[in-house]
Amino acid sequence: MKRNLFSRDFVLVIIGQIISLFGNATIRFALPLYLLNQTGSSMLYGAVTACAFLPAVLLSPVGGIVADRVNKRNIMVALDFFTAFLIVSFHVLMGGDHLIVLLTLTLMILYGIAGAYQPAVSASVPALVEQEHLMEANSVINMIGSLAALLGPVLGGILYSAYGLEAVLSVCTVCFLCSAVMEIFIKIPFAKQEKGGRLWEIIRKDFGESSRFIRQEKPVIGKAVLLACGINLFLSSLIGVGLPYLITEVLVPEAERANRLYGFAQGALAAGGLAGGICAGIFASRFSIKKAGNMLVISAFCLLPTGSALLLFSSGMVPYFVLTVCCFLIMVCSTIFSVQIMSFVQAGTPPALIGKVIALMLSVSMCANPLGSVLYGALFEVCAGCEYMVIFFAGIVSILIALCARKIFKSEE
Repeated sequence: MKRNLFSRDFVLVIIGQIISLFGNATIRFALPLYLLNQTGSSMLYGAVTACAFLPAVLLSPVGGIVADRVNKRNIMVALDFFTAFLIVSFHVLMGGDHLIVLLTLTLMILYGIAGAYQPAVSASVPALVEQEHLMEANSVINMIGSLAALLGPVLGGILYSAYGLEAVLSVCTVCFLCSAVMEIFIKIPFAKQEKGGRLWEIIRKDFGESSRFIRQEKPVIGKAVLLACGINLFLSSLIGVGLPYLITEVLVPEAERANRLYGFAQGALAAGGLAGGICAGIFASRFSIKKAGNMLVISAFCLLPTGSALLLFSSGMVPYFVLTVCCFLIMVCSTIFSVQIMSFVQAGTPPALIGKVIALMLSVSMCANPLGSVLYGALFEVCAGCEYMVIFFAGIVSILIALCARKIFKSEE
């Protein structure tokens, strides 16, 4: 039996997400920044980020299959406990040789955990709230993620600058342990499915069912996934690699000040996500699927002022502020788009398939992230001193993709 929006169990999911995502945002901010500070290489940074994304791409479909066959609460609890153990292990081993290898492996496992974790959270929403509240529920989940991402990098940047990486690791370990304990008390309705054969046969059968549903019954989902791949490749990856590189290596020469400013810029991204989630919840009835493409168009056009600022000012606070404001606006629009698409998929997907369909969407759309990280890491290295050319390139391609998206969604009933 489904519940109202703010039921006891949905509130516990929210609280667990606040704590867990705060730790996640903080550790995923600190580790790549530590690598960039140690090496100063955007190419190495991009390569490591690309490697980190690969397990998320591979494990997301598995996470969706597990989310439909295992109690989603148990998945959340187990993964949070394991993440705490992983951070403690990195803390113990980081003093030895081969730091880059250790850091890369740690990030890969962290992203892999996130890839398996997110389908369980998204698939639990329709089981905890009524269908008419899906848009509001997804906006709350997005706001929680954005709030954690807002606090994580800002406080992580301050903590990292003042006390070093060890303090960040300790705080994140406590966060994941607290989240795991909190999630033990969540009750999510669960109907056990038949095993249906060996593990590989189950994976192949479930993956086939979800892909068949997307291709034949909801082809617009497949088109949305391809568009998301393009946006991730040319826009999201640019922000992921370009934001830390531009701030810490190009715009702000002083390392300690640059780290703090990068934390504030990450906070602006999260604040944009929070604002977008609030808008999606308050104005849910106005954000129909037909208008989803408009959000991507606005996001893509926001890259042009950033490129112009870098062209006119090669360094300093002016391009930093323009970059930060544009990233805020991009996150507002992209969050609204994400809530629209997720609610559309949840409402139109059978309960037995919802975890697999969401996981397949996330996995395919994330495939572009590793390629984008390598691409922009190399482009910024090659275009050193002319970084505005990279921004303009990404902006023009993203605008073309966004216009295609607007055309596709506008025709959707």
